Amino acid sequence: MTPQQIEHITRHPDFIQLVRRKQRLYWSLTLIMLLAYYGFVLLVAFHPGLLGRSLSGGATSIGMPVGVAMIVLAIALTGFYVHYSNRRLDPLNARLKRECQS
Repeated sequence: MTPQQIEHITRHPDFIQLVRRKQRLYWSLTLIMLLAYYGFVLLVAFHPGLLGRSLSGGATSIGMPVGVAMIVLAIALTGFYVHYSNRRLDPLNARLKRECQS
């Protein structure tokens, strides 16, 4: 790829839009996961008794479903990323490829 082709692609409005959408998506999902994770860690650090309480008088503590919820959140955010990318970013990327190849 020549420097002129690279320059053409980086100045293309679809490329600029694609980069902005991806960055917005990355930072949004990263922020959600960081807030959830550090919130969980802070809860463990400053209120360990809360997570150690029995859920219903049995052996399962409140911390177990909260920990599972953290894992489910990570999987859900990954699924959202894939869904959003397939519906919003991939068509834009395909259009950009078609226009820049010709």
